[in-house]
Amino acid sequence: MASEVAARRDAKKLVRSPSGLRMVPEHRAFGSPFGLEEPQWVPDKECPRCMHCDAKFDFLTRKHHCRRCGKCFCDKCCSQKVALRRMCFVDPVRQCGRCALVSLREAEFFDRQLRVLLAGATFLVTFGDSGKSEAMVCRLSPNQRFLLLDGDSHHEVEVAHISAVQVLTEGFPPGGGNARATGMTLQCGAEGTRLQLTAGEDSSSNRRQATAWLVAMHKATKLLYESRDQ
Repeated sequence: MASEVAARRDAKKLVRSPSGLRMVPEHRAFGSPFGLEEPQWVPDKECPRCMHCDAKFDFLTRKHHCRRCGKCFCDKCCSQKVALRRMCFVDPVRQCGRCALVSLREAEFFDRQLRVLLAGATFLVTFGDSGKSEAMVCRLSPNQRFLLLDGDSHHEVEVAHISAVQVLTEGFPPGGGNARATGMTLQCGAEGTRLQLTAGEDSSSNRRQATAWLVAMHKATKLLYESRDQ
């Protein structure tokens, strides 16, 4: 029964919008926390000129809307078709130069870091101020909505409820080329419950996997905060 409920929650449907075909969750509440809503297009009557190069629209210079920002551009300024995973488009869609660069950077997360998060890594996990740590495998759920922690016990943290993140490093300060991520502190929920993940020292391969997971999680939380600002 539980698996059937989960399957219904994760079910998706194909919808068509003015911007293109999208594969979206049947239930909006179960969408990825990293997703973005489609923007409202600037009405044609409000954009007689390209909003980047100021070219005047006419019979030869046609107007196009960027699918990410909704602004109006000429073909020269809005010619790139780039994947836009955060809006669930099936095919690459037309975007202005600035938005295309952002979407290309985000594609790295979905092509590389997301796989790392789904695969998981092992950490010593401390809940709140208990001072007691438990070895747990931490991974992102397939629907990207939960952080799953499995050891002797099982815990689920809703990604959308993560309110603050601090990456713990050793070596040079954060941002330095030689700094190595060794852990992460997450503040979760309205009450700010603290969750600390610390990479173990059991083997070099596990440390590399844990470091990659921490880096990917940090990028994921940046996308999460951007989603909230939209």
